[in-house]
Amino acid sequence: MKASGLHPAVMLLLCFISSAACTSLGFTEEPFERAGKADGYCGRILRAQSNRKESNNEFRLRVEGDPDSYQPGSTYRVNVIASSPSYFRGFTLIALKEGAGGDKDDDYAGNFRIIDEDETQFMTNCPHAVTESTPRRRNNIQVFWTAPPSGSGCILLKASIVQKKIIFFQDEGPLTKQMCEKDATDKPLLDCCACGTAKYRVTFYGNWSEKIHPKDYPRRANHWSAIIGASHSKNYVLWEYGGSASDGVKQVAELGSPVKMEEEIRQKGDDVLTVIKMKAQWPAWQPLNVRAAPSAEFSVDRIRHLMSFLTMMGPSPDWNVGLSAENLCTKECGWVQKVVQDLIPWDAGTDSGVSYESSNKPTVPQEKIRPLTSLDHPQSPFYDPEGGAITPVARVVVERIARKGEQCNIVPDNVDDIVADIAQEEKEEDDTPETCIYSNWSPWSACSSATCEKGKRMRQRMLKAQLDLSVPCPHTQDFEPCMGPGCSDEDGSTCMMSEWITWSPCSMSCGAGIRSRERYVKQFPEDGSICTLPTEETENCVVNEECSPSSCLVTEWGEWDACSATCGLGMKRRERMVKMPPADGSICGAEVLEQQFSLSLCLVTDTIPCLLTPWSEWSDCSVTCGKGSRTRHRVLKSPLELGECTEDLEQVEKCMLPECPIDCAMSDWTEWSECNKSCGKGHTIRTRVITMEPQFGGDPCPETIQRKKCKVRKCSRGQGNSDDKKRRKEQREKRRSKQVKTEVTSEHPGCKMRPWSSWTECTKQCGGGIQERLMTVKQKFKTAQLSSCKERKEIRACNVHPC
Repeated sequence: MKASGLHPAVMLLLCFISSAACTSLGFTEEPFERAGKADGYCGRILRAQSNRKESNNEFRLRVEGDPDSYQPGSTYRVNVIASSPSYFRGFTLIALKEGAGGDKDDDYAGNFRIIDEDETQFMTNCPHAVTESTPRRRNNIQVFWTAPPSGSGCILLKASIVQKKIIFFQDEGPLTKQMCEKDATDKPLLDCCACGTAKYRVTFYGNWSEKIHPKDYPRRANHWSAIIGASHSKNYVLWEYGGSASDGVKQVAELGSPVKMEEEIRQKGDDVLTVIKMKAQWPAWQPLNVRAAPSAEFSVDRIRHLMSFLTMMGPSPDWNVGLSAENLCTKECGWVQKVVQDLIPWDAGTDSGVSYESSNKPTVPQEKIRPLTSLDHPQSPFYDPEGGAITPVARVVVERIARKGEQCNIVPDNVDDIVADIAQEEKEEDDTPETCIYSNWSPWSACSSATCEKGKRMRQRMLKAQLDLSVPCPHTQDFEPCMGPGCSDEDGSTCMMSEWITWSPCSMSCGAGIRSRERYVKQFPEDGSICTLPTEETENCVVNEECSPSSCLVTEWGEWDACSATCGLGMKRRERMVKMPPADGSICGAEVLEQQFSLSLCLVTDTIPCLLTPWSEWSDCSVTCGKGSRTRHRVLKSPLELGECTEDLEQVEKCMLPECPIDCAMSDWTEWSECNKSCGKGHTIRTRVITMEPQFGGDPCPETIQRKKCKVRKCSRGQGNSDDKKRRKEQREKRRSKQVKTEVTSEHPGCKMRPWSSWTECTKQCGGGIQERLMTVKQKFKTAQLSSCKERKEIRACNVHPC
């Protein structure tokens, strides 16, 4: 047989490579099935040869992210791509251990997983291979591949392509991808041999902007939520790829709230050394001269040498960035000097939205945490049909600023180590761009410390003009260390102390408690004396003074915001959140916002383009219950002639009120039942059922049964006796009849009726339900009128006792 003008040998070869291509040419796989096991069939695919000798770059096999190695057990997206205008009709994809022949099950590595069953399927006679579902023109397919367990060595991902009458085989370079197991030395070091402790500063730089990520960029509401994290031991995991999001991670990812996450961290006790907190950033990207990047300090030791944090991209379904278990301990028993990491967003697996402002769509069941990719969904703002890497949306810098205690690192300290420990606060030479015009520096302020404890003093300058908006202008404030009168940095008996770290949360969530803060010795006295200055201090604190059912639980006050005015009188504010509403359902009366006046030193009388009023109060939530949003505004005060002001004049944040009440819902009333008496006074009823029970304080359910009097006709004398006689006569007739069921014809001339059915089950166990029974027509005589022959239904109340 020579179908389609092909030589039989070539047709046989097509059958090896593509099951659909074989079917389209009129061949079947039966000869191969008779040949033996599927393993032999797989082996023949690998041993097939092509007459095409020249190399080509029309087709390529690509693993997303282009990794050179694989992590055992991890899942990767594999693509077979045809460069435009090329295409292919069939393909085969396998994963083979390097050097193996493919004749045994053990020769294959990992497992494929189908993404689109309309496009791909497992090959019938070779279950290790993936092939096309239907033969048609295509330029891209994709599947998931899960790497084999540790110890599998190097593997080869191989693809074969069928295009018209030409077959491209795996051994041609672009269709083969080698990946070796990731070296164990690349794994995070879980055990630490360093001595003493180290102090670090983490700084977060948002790089998520409309210029870099233009697709569907949310101009008005873009921000980073408050950052939450910790330095911790290997026994605690805040979040990790392939893991499930905790309630705390879910609250950060969906609402941007760090409250639950902080509670989870603090419950870990000795597994956590420092809780890391940084303020939210509105908008998500800001020039360095407008606002300093968020930063925080934390400590690590031999046990708690890992650092993790996360922050939400807002708005988004459940997207975040962060570090997970970053190891700050080196193999040489020292402390890492600096870590710089570009961050891409990851999905918490709790919401199925595909774009920044997708409506809430909870993922049920919850999925695993995974990095976002450029092939997730065409509506994704990061979508790239070529499967390229996502441009980072943020960068984090972790720098060591001090070490404490005796160190035992094997490698001697270099210059950078020494500078970081002793002179980390020394300023670099002024590198102010020529395009930034400033006023002169003001005189240094008084030292913040009146004792020999180390403090800071400050000076300021005003940005008068920015000639080139593409060149950022550096800071307008400068700080340097200082001590009180009579003290000297050069005094050999003086302890050099760090600044106090932020106060810890109050030890009680309701009532009086204690909070603490700490600092550390940056430099011990050179004369060998003991440093007697305290490194920890405590103070009393009160949270939620009233501890009653009508009181609500609130968090401690956050840090004060910067003064709203850079010159003269302004306002500063701080906030706290409601952790739990009153148990009795009343409205929480605790204040969640506090403001006070602040005064900033005016250095010169010049004005700058962005002179703004303080932020207004937050508006009411856009909804009266459930999830919504609220806004606040400010107004530009400086004249437009001074230049363009790029500051936001409106901010939007999410808000959440108690669940909306759901009222009781009822069905429609049924028709009134027939009167329960054939003559004289009786009653008739109608009923309805509850379709939705009230929830969250909704209106209760009304009555489900109504009765009213009825009277068909007056009863004539003796009618009752005649009815009794008729019933006794019918009973006698029934006893004489051998039939199990009696046909009822009384009151239905021209019809034969079936007996009444049994009463149905009561619709409710208590509180009033209904029962029904039916009488249906069995036979209708020709002489019967239309109106005289119809079904009957009776309804009665049941289980009317209260619940």
